[in-house]
Amino acid sequence: MIDRSLGAAASGIETMQTELDTIGNNIANSETVGFKSGTAEFQNLLSDVLTPAGAAGANSGSINPSAVGAGDALAGIYTNFSEGAISQTGIATDVAIAGNGFLMVNSNGQIGYTRDGQLQLDTNGRLTEPNGGLVLGWLPGQPTSAAPGALSIIAGSTEAPAQTQNVTVGGNLDSASTTPVTLTTSIFDSLGTSVPVTVTFTPNGSGSWSLQGTVAGAASPLWTTPQTVTFGTDGQMATLNGAAVGAGQTTLAIGNAPSNFTWAKGAPSLELPPVGSQNALTQFANTSTAAVTSQDGYASGVLQSYGIGANGTITGTYSNGQSQSLGTIALAQFANPNGLIDTGGTFFQPSAASGNPRLGTPGEGGLGTLQGGAVEGSNVDLAAELTNLIEAQTAYQANTKVVNSSSAALSSLIQMS
Repeated sequence: MIDRSLGAAASGIETMQTELDTIGNNIANSETVGFKSGTAEFQNLLSDVLTPAGAAGANSGSINPSAVGAGDALAGIYTNFSEGAISQTGIATDVAIAGNGFLMVNSNGQIGYTRDGQLQLDTNGRLTEPNGGLVLGWLPGQPTSAAPGALSIIAGSTEAPAQTQNVTVGGNLDSASTTPVTLTTSIFDSLGTSVPVTVTFTPNGSGSWSLQGTVAGAASPLWTTPQTVTFGTDGQMATLNGAAVGAGQTTLAIGNAPSNFTWAKGAPSLELPPVGSQNALTQFANTSTAAVTSQDGYASGVLQSYGIGANGTITGTYSNGQSQSLGTIALAQFANPNGLIDTGGTFFQPSAASGNPRLGTPGEGGLGTLQGGAVEGSNVDLAAELTNLIEAQTAYQANTKVVNSSSAALSSLIQMS
């Protein structure tokens, strides 16, 4: 029947047009960051049975059925979620997802999911995607079970100071020394005020040393009476103020805090590392190397730079040399990504087929990791798309020839009538 061939050819033209549309869209987005290519897939239409199947008899063989197809139809357009090439941009806010997952974005109250990591800061310091959607995550200390919110990186923001609570002293005191060994450092009060501190070890002979310290501007030394430190024949610290030193860290409370300081957490302490440890205070016949090895206070600082880590943590670095988390970017994954609805702008929305999003931090629970200062390119394979384009064009033209041939045959039939 001529109308059957015309119908089949018409369906072929329609499906090949869909194929060309899909290929054209892929090629157009070959340079779109985070774009995922699509593939049109087809299925044949129900065939007309011309001859039914027949069973074999005693004196005859079976008869195979004969059928003529009625053309084809679109089975679906499937999204290829394979990872695109990751390229460095050097832009601190850019981020690429290496592996599974989507960024979660709030666009005017509508939650969307994307792989486009071209992020930027708005006038309020909020982290946004190119269309202004707010990138969601968790604030420092917030559990991932909480609902994610907008993340911010405020230029010029200030980190609060930290009061010095512990000053650690370690190294060697020369057993042959007859002169005091003086150590210097600076400590910070709760407002971030810094002041020099001097700690002096004075040899008393026979492995005994007096320990005293002063703070600039203070009327009294650190201790009302000097502390006494003695060392055993093995060069290790043995007693402190006549009491045997245990295996753990030794703490010397500072009795006289500087009067011009604000001590919200009480005066700091002097810490001596455990006996036998790498940084322990010792007395060997060698050059004195005793020094303040650390103190845990610092002044306030201004945010100078930031970066996004593999686990999604945004880490800020401040002018005081300190670093702290500014928040963690959330990632979402779906049981069936191909069930997502493509809403344009490299955004997807969940559907009944995709399932609900499962949120988590990058690198955990099957989610990919993040790469800061980089973006994921389109996963379109141009060579493959151009090949598919030629094939689709050829198939389209072939179907039009069927239409022409069927039309010519129909015209001949009409002329005979």
